[in-house]
Amino acid sequence: MTIDDVREAPAGPDPEHDEDEHLGEDYALTAAFVEKVIDAADAGDGERLRDLLEDLHPADIADLMGFLTSEHRSVLVLWLSPHVLAEVLPELDDSIREQVLERLPSGALAEALQELDSDDAAAVVEEMEDDQRRAVLAAMPEQDRAAIESSLGYEEDTAGRLMQREVMAAPEFWSVGDTIDHLRAQGEDLPELFFDIYVVDPQYRPVGGVAVSRLLRSAREVKLSALMEPVNEIEVHQDQEEVAYIFEKYHLISAPVVDVGGRLVGQITVDDIVNIIQEENREDILRLAGVSDEGRDASVMGVVRSRIPWLIINLGTAVAASLVIGAFAEEIEALVALAILMPIVASIGGNAGVQAMTVAVRSLAARELSAANAVRIVRREVVVGFLNGAAIAVLLAAIAAVWFGMPMLSLVIGLAVTINLVAAALAGALIPMILERLDRDPAVASPVFVTWITDTVGFFTFLGLAGLILL
Repeated sequence: MTIDDVREAPAGPDPEHDEDEHLGEDYALTAAFVEKVIDAADAGDGERLRDLLEDLHPADIADLMGFLTSEHRSVLVLWLSPHVLAEVLPELDDSIREQVLERLPSGALAEALQELDSDDAAAVVEEMEDDQRRAVLAAMPEQDRAAIESSLGYEEDTAGRLMQREVMAAPEFWSVGDTIDHLRAQGEDLPELFFDIYVVDPQYRPVGGVAVSRLLRSAREVKLSALMEPVNEIEVHQDQEEVAYIFEKYHLISAPVVDVGGRLVGQITVDDIVNIIQEENREDILRLAGVSDEGRDASVMGVVRSRIPWLIINLGTAVAASLVIGAFAEEIEALVALAILMPIVASIGGNAGVQAMTVAVRSLAARELSAANAVRIVRREVVVGFLNGAAIAVLLAAIAAVWFGMPMLSLVIGLAVTINLVAAALAGALIPMILERLDRDPAVASPVFVTWITDTVGFFTFLGLAGLILL
């Protein structure tokens, strides 16, 4: 081969150049990089796939899965090492993880799960079908299998399901030196991530905690009992939303989890809580619109099934509001301007109701709204609704006067808007509270009922006042 042949030959893969093209400035995968992965998967080039993925963070690999078809994912996961696969599985969207799990052999899954802490391993195993779950657990060592089965024994969305069983505990009489020597001797048996040493009594009940940073700054002869501080214990059956609230309120990094007898059984760390907070916020936002968590791989029929029930309920409330309009058919026929202006009254009321409702739902979720301050909050929203209604009424009355040249019509629409915005404020604040009291999710049902009330009150008030004053 001559020098000219070398110059004309196509360039081979350049890992360093690929690294520059992995992520854009917004930390999102570039289209060019995704295309290279697809090409390598189409060609079945495993070595090329490994080169491309070598420098990617597991979270970026999980994000990449979302841009691939199920066929391309099936090729890609087979070339991930057990260690990388273990880090990627917990990061995947639920629907994508379910597809990936179906394509992996039980032995590969068992090997990967041994790399994970018990909480992450349990989260992956619970997504498996029963037959696959039994096969994977059977292929795991007894200790790892027992830890996962114990976690799965707790109800979903509880602290017991969320916690990791790997935890560092020490008796009160140990010194700093004893504890450090023990940590060094444990080696790989230590939890992958921990921030506190939990001090326990002879019954293995936590009596305090010592931050690792404080431990390392203290002299070896100092006893743990002299360093420990009180800890916020989490019970295994507490709901994950309540756990997230405790972490947020008390600014915790980690917390011990105890069973019904008060014995230490695990720990929850802040990285798990960040995921819970994001998950709950995403669910609340979607529920406010009456939809479920629809991932990138959601099927058409799945999306339809999740949305259509609330559209049907909305249809019923819309029909009810239309019946109010039908009751004033003669008034509308006598004065066409009513038909032109009444949607404005309902629309403004609906927007005001959504504003008050959103604030109420968020306050309930953050536990900032309770029976102790409910009256004050509702009073505030009513005053805000009245003041906003008065301001909009003046503006809308002026527009109606210029548009139709009827001063009394301006008075009617001004009064109707003010009344409707007060009703919207009341509905937006009270409906979420009532649903919360009835143990119903206020984020799901509130929008439908608030819209129904603002439409009904808006139409009835405007058309009723018009019938009394104008006709």
